[in-house]
Amino acid sequence: MTDEPVRELIDTLGRVVPAWLEGCVVITAERRLGACPDELVADARAMAAREAPRVLAEMEDLLLADVDEQRGNPLAVLRAAVRHPTGVLAEAGIEPVPRDAFDVERFPDDRYGLVPATWSDVHPDLHDPGIHWGAWKAATVLHRRRAGGAT
Repeated sequence: MTDEPVRELIDTLGRVVPAWLEGCVVITAERRLGACPDELVADARAMAAREAPRVLAEMEDLLLADVDEQRGNPLAVLRAAVRHPTGVLAEAGIEPVPRDAFDVERFPDDRYGLVPATWSDVHPDLHDPGIHWGAWKAATVLHRRRAGGAT
């Protein structure tokens, strides 16, 4: 049985990640070019169709693992996933965006400023499930520590 906050987050991610990956390309191209060429929209859509299932499988593996076995966090999975739209944008010759020193140092490969800082940067619908999951995980870990270890 999966705890409700885990299932809620997985379900919401499944609804929003494909459009987010595609949108990373389309929105960036619109900002840089004024419009996103049809061919680039098609490339973005194909990339999202190809990569979203992989990103979501990685996310599900992480979230369904026992909290004591999780070696990452879901936002890190999403941050790593920006390599897919970055590749599409670079292949299309889209000029990278200006970024501040912190972003360049922290995320050197994020040439288009796509790395999400928060759940809402991916999609507003992720805010509550992400917060609920984080609180659930923290409570689970705290409960286990107080009880003397993992269960």
